[in-house]
Amino acid sequence: MIVQKKIMGIVVGLGLASLASLVQAADVGNVTNAMLDSTAKNPASVLSFGMGTQGQRYSPLTQINDKTVARLVPAWSFSFGGEKQRGQESQPLIHNGKMFVTASYSRIFAVDLKTGAKLWKYEHRLPDGIMPCCDVVNRGAALYGNLVIFGTLDAYLVALDQNTGKIVWKEKVDDYAAGYSMTAAPLIAEGLLLTGVSGGEFGIVGRVEARNPMTGDLVWTRPTVEGHMGHRYDKDGKAIDNGISGTVNKTWPGDLWKTGGASTWMGGTYDPQTKLAYFGTGNPAPWNSHLRPGDNLYSSSTVALDVKTGQIKWAYQNTPNDAWDFDGANEFVTFDMDGKRYGGKADRNGFFYVIDASTGKLQNAFPFVKKITWASSIDLKTGRPNYIAAGRPGDPTKGEEGKKGTTVFAAPAFLGAKNQMPMAYSPQTKLFYVPANEWGMDIWNEPISYKKGGAFLGAGFTIKPLFDDYIGAMRAVDPKTGKIVWEIKNNAPLWGGVMSTAGNLVFYGTPEGFLKAVDAKTGKELWKFQTGSGVVAPPVTWQDGDTQYVAVVSGWGGAVPLWGGEVAKKVNFLEQGGSVWVFKLASK
Repeated sequence: MIVQKKIMGIVVGLGLASLASLVQAADVGNVTNAMLDSTAKNPASVLSFGMGTQGQRYSPLTQINDKTVARLVPAWSFSFGGEKQRGQESQPLIHNGKMFVTASYSRIFAVDLKTGAKLWKYEHRLPDGIMPCCDVVNRGAALYGNLVIFGTLDAYLVALDQNTGKIVWKEKVDDYAAGYSMTAAPLIAEGLLLTGVSGGEFGIVGRVEARNPMTGDLVWTRPTVEGHMGHRYDKDGKAIDNGISGTVNKTWPGDLWKTGGASTWMGGTYDPQTKLAYFGTGNPAPWNSHLRPGDNLYSSSTVALDVKTGQIKWAYQNTPNDAWDFDGANEFVTFDMDGKRYGGKADRNGFFYVIDASTGKLQNAFPFVKKITWASSIDLKTGRPNYIAAGRPGDPTKGEEGKKGTTVFAAPAFLGAKNQMPMAYSPQTKLFYVPANEWGMDIWNEPISYKKGGAFLGAGFTIKPLFDDYIGAMRAVDPKTGKIVWEIKNNAPLWGGVMSTAGNLVFYGTPEGFLKAVDAKTGKELWKFQTGSGVVAPPVTWQDGDTQYVAVVSGWGGAVPLWGGEVAKKVNFLEQGGSVWVFKLASK
């Protein structure tokens, strides 16, 4: 592997096309750019997070369908083992007879697809001082060449040989002691490895990085807080200025932009038609919005990036001057509508946005939850929210003794109308399938100052359910009309992702432990299976030979039991776990 890395170091100047050709010629089993661009249409593999770089999470497979799904039974199950359980939010990747699946505490496994036997395991050695805000989760890996690449809780990227699990390269992204971490699956686009960073609650500065996936060498970086300089890197690794993001102090006052948050903690999507990568950005720091008057670009936004240059082509801000921790980090899923390419985004703030994927122009925006208190609507002409002034928590300097601002009840709660759990889109039904949550919070602001590595909130909160009979709701959403076509209520919050298939099925998991399959057109439940722990991860499907399989990771955890307040108490009976389940149809 050392020889390979030296070779790649020599050819990096040849350009991405030459590099891709070399990778493809080296080993017919290697993952190429062409394979990644077509993975959503290839039923034999799952090569990227989102079951395709566009993030639609749609499969053309039909063997498992609304008529046969009742015969779905376990084929095998694999345990992550040990005492390291907690939240398991990973999406498996499927390639060349292997499943690659990450687990809590920065672990990754390669598993034999036919038998479920462990082929190898890599367990990253974590320092004692890691500071993940929302559990010790990992959402998945990326495949390129003969490598499988994932991020760690202490903000490293690690590339392993797919066949042996041996380290090929390892690069430090940033300082975990300053609050940086990594939880998202990396993205491969146009032969580059694109990654974001986590840590918005600790006053870090969000950014997107592009690297040579075969060596880990930096190609460019793009900060997602206005005022910071982007860079590109020459063949010797020297940083060259590549333009400031936005304009210094235009939408940020004073020096707060220097610790402005806007973490890109969910990773990105890429559309081969527009040639753009889309990254959502998290909350501005601190939460106390009265300290930072202005829009605070590019926080709580969708940012579209030119993959080759690292330049921002457009940005749309979902929540300007965010005061509620309404991260805009949720995935931007591209799709066709009326002959044009759009992106759909179910934002934490409760609104679903339909945006021109090439220009960033807002096409439609509508609520996908029942109660929103911070804004009455989104102005389709300006793209800006129509704020409800009384919905913003008060300025602590104007409160009693300057210690606490006016408390307001806000909905959605800061955990969002939709959080990390990815939605799906079906080009068959032309519907998005959104795992939504109905909850609110008491929230107030407090004085705060930045301290490296310390929590940088300036707010207090208590989350509360809105309704007695449910919190979660799986909803089928029409992006053209804004209509909720059907919904399925769930007692506990939904925290796992969704998959749709050409078999007229939608698969999703629940914290109560079930993987469910429902009719994509009506929402009628057709099948369910108890996995033994809460499902907070997205399912996948593939076909091996003449057999279609479905897989999902099971293991309760994530942000809800850590931050959920009264909601956390409501679901504290749920058990932790750590395993992956694989299903196929039983013989007739």
